[in-house]
Amino acid sequence: MKARVGVDLVLLAAIWGASFLFMRIAVPQFGPLPLMALRCAIGAAVLVPLLAWRGGFGVLRERPIAFGVVGLLNSALPFALFGFATLTLSAGFSALLNATTPLWAALVAYAWLGDAPSRRQLVGLAIGFGGVLVLVAGRGEIAPGGGLLAVLAALAATLSYGLAAGHARRYMTGTPPLALAAGSQIAATAVLAVPAAFAWPERMPDAGAWLAALALGAACTGLAYVLYFRLLTRAGAPTATAVTYLVPVFAVLWGGLFLAERPTPTMLAGGAVIFAGTVLATGMRWPFGGREQARSPG
Repeated sequence: MKARVGVDLVLLAAIWGASFLFMRIAVPQFGPLPLMALRCAIGAAVLVPLLAWRGGFGVLRERPIAFGVVGLLNSALPFALFGFATLTLSAGFSALLNATTPLWAALVAYAWLGDAPSRRQLVGLAIGFGGVLVLVAGRGEIAPGGGLLAVLAALAATLSYGLAAGHARRYMTGTPPLALAAGSQIAATAVLAVPAAFAWPERMPDAGAWLAALALGAACTGLAYVLYFRLLTRAGAPTATAVTYLVPVFAVLWGGLFLAERPTPTMLAGGAVIFAGTVLATGMRWPFGGREQARSPG
């Protein structure tokens, strides 16, 4: 079972890491809003039939407003913000900023849900966001035309992920994960549809951009959620959330292989500091060693 969990973990990280590559390829031709509307619609097209097959479609009708909020905060808004950011940020740099999501989630839990932080967690938050400052200090090396506005957009996206996690904990406890994923993609598609229609590019994107958009929706959204839930079932949340460590590694790898992007010393240093802070702030552990290892319920 450990080997199967390891394969799922690495595969999920590789797919989610590739999402930054696909955004870099497709967003210049589609624009952020049309591309992310397509991503959500394709993701929903993958997830909804699976949910219906498992008999869980009725859950979506019970709490439409709650699903709408999750769709806005966990997909529509952060996807669009990352789409804007990747117009100028490299794939690896964007993924490193995305790795701050657990830090924002911890802050939201402290401020909104009353989870009092320990001294170790406060130190972790300070270290993690210090890593962001290291990254921003080297923003001149991000990519041609890269700048602070793109960095702020990416950080706003990760804050939105953190708010979505807080909302789910407070208002959607007990909701089947697959229903949460499918419902969020339906809601996000509805939110983005009209803005995307008005922002649709005058020139039709080429085949490469369309393939990237398809991969972004089908693989990085639909398939990735299925893998993530399988990982949760087999190994538990501590192991599943360890994917956070690996996504930037694959994003940097794919960016280097396909876009000739090269990580700078500032990126590597900032990423290392962010990961160290995340470990302290959230208590995350590497899942395949130590007494705290998560075990599969099966």
